Amino acid sequence: MKRVLLIATTTGYQLRSFGEAARAVGATLMLATDRCDQLDDPWSDRAIPVRFGGEPDSLAAAIAACSRERPDAIVAVGDRPAVLAAHLTAALGLEGNPVAAAARSRNKLQAREAFLRAGLPTPDFTVVSLHDDPVLLPSQAVYPAVLKPLALSGSRGVMRVNDSAEFADAFGRLRTLMMSPDIRIEREAAHDAALIESFIPGVEFAIEGVLTRGDFQPFAIFDKPDPLDGPFFEESIYLTPSRQPVAVQEAIVSAVAHAARALGLRHGPIHAECRVNPSGVYVLEVAARPIGGLCARALRFERVSAAPGLVSFEEVLLRHALGEDVRAYWREPAASGVMMIPIPQRGVFRGVDGVDAARGVANIDEVRITAKEDTILVPLPEGHSYLGFIFAHANETTTVERALRDAHAQLRFAIEREVPVL
Repeated sequence: MKRVLLIATTTGYQLRSFGEAARAVGATLMLATDRCDQLDDPWSDRAIPVRFGGEPDSLAAAIAACSRERPDAIVAVGDRPAVLAAHLTAALGLEGNPVAAAARSRNKLQAREAFLRAGLPTPDFTVVSLHDDPVLLPSQAVYPAVLKPLALSGSRGVMRVNDSAEFADAFGRLRTLMMSPDIRIEREAAHDAALIESFIPGVEFAIEGVLTRGDFQPFAIFDKPDPLDGPFFEESIYLTPSRQPVAVQEAIVSAVAHAARALGLRHGPIHAECRVNPSGVYVLEVAARPIGGLCARALRFERVSAAPGLVSFEEVLLRHALGEDVRAYWREPAASGVMMIPIPQRGVFRGVDGVDAARGVANIDEVRITAKEDTILVPLPEGHSYLGFIFAHANETTTVERALRDAHAQLRFAIEREVPVL
């Protein structure tokens, strides 16, 4: 039985899905997670404790553990785990991405520089220190501009500014965010800087696929039907197949493949984001990992010339990691989509009504509320989570979108104002 090492956070939504996928392909799933290395297997899963920052001692310990029980393949879920995965695949002689390429893919400045060198459409951009005087910085922006951290994901900390006054406010807000304990504990130099780039108008898309020794195979293009024009950029609905003309879809796939080569990525899953306008396809990012959270449930696959039946995205990724040719796997014929339920306001989450009604909407597969009662909800740009997820399937993409919006309209969230501590 072959072994696959999954590198993920202890709170990752996809751990259970990968466990089910491993059983389906007949593989043993090993885990490496960001847990305390002083505790003796607290979850009884024999996971290797790691730190995603790439500290030499943690990396050496992970390599030693993998050498004792050598995996046949490595899959990473998340941007920081992807860099650790690159270190481990290099050390163990397994297929994967070069370390420099994986690190480049999660640094927005390095990615922008790589795209520019490769001749890809790129906005004007510059990097500034978060320790700089914000009074002196607005002149470096071409308005409207977007201010963003270098190494956070999920649109966290990303803000559009239209003039120097908005820039000063956003810069202070970003600096406060980047000084928060949950970010400082990562001890990354990139967290001390920010990127200023010109705003790119247009329609936004997400792309899922895999690289096989440099060859890009797209699985899905997700339309994002809600405008993402700022001041914040909270993603909500993903829909596939795309409703764009074939020529636009081909241009998107070509641009993403070009961007992946520019970064030096070579082997494994990728999640890309891009914007399209009359000037072309602007690749925003190409991450060396699959789509995050529960959103992967919006993707199901069938095997060409095989018995009827659908398999999960995680199963396809495991098969690819183990060396199977996954060109025979195609996304199911039905349209599908997911809504990442946005947080409307900051406050204490007390509960939700209407879940059963939302589940009863035609074409809805599942409504999953992931927020925990009595916890503090934090919306973007400071937050990095959602209230939950809604999934739908139908014959047409437009029908999926309508189902997601109708289901969301049934939900009523109780969020109380925080009581200040004096």
